[in-house]
Amino acid sequence: QVQLVESGGGSVQAGGSLRLSCRYDYYRSGCMGWFRQAPGKGREGVATIYTDSGTPHYADSVKGRFTISQDKAKNTVYLQMNSLKAEDTAIYYCAAARGLFIPCSEGYVYNYWGQGTQVTVSS
Repeated sequence: QVQLVESGGGSVQAGGSLRLSCRYDYYRSGCMGWFRQAPGKGREGVATIYTDSGTPHYADSVKGRFTISQDKAKNTVYLQMNSLKAEDTAIYYCAAARGLFIPCSEGYVYNYWGQGTQVTVSS
C-alpha cells in the first residue's frame, strides 16, 4: 500500500500560479503522476514522472506551463502550474505506480491514488 497526501490546491485568477505537492510514505521505483477531473468530464493525465530517472511526460494541454518534479529526500512530488487558464479548473489527483520499465504516461498503470485537491481558476 502507498499512502499519498496532496496539498496546495486553491483558487487563483487566470494567468496565476499554484504549486501542488504530493507526499508519499517512502520511495519506490516506478511512476508518480498528476491527473485531473473537471466537472462532467473524464479523468485526464496531466504530468507524470519516472522516479528513478526523473523523466517527465506532459499532456499537450499543459506543456510549457506545468512542471512536474520530485524531491526524494522529502518523499514529495510537485506540480508547478503557471499561466493557469480557466480550463485548468478541476480536482487534481496524485497517483503512484510501482515497478520498473512501466509506461508512466498510461493511466492504467496507476493503482494508488490520493484524495484529490481542488484547483479553481477564474477568468
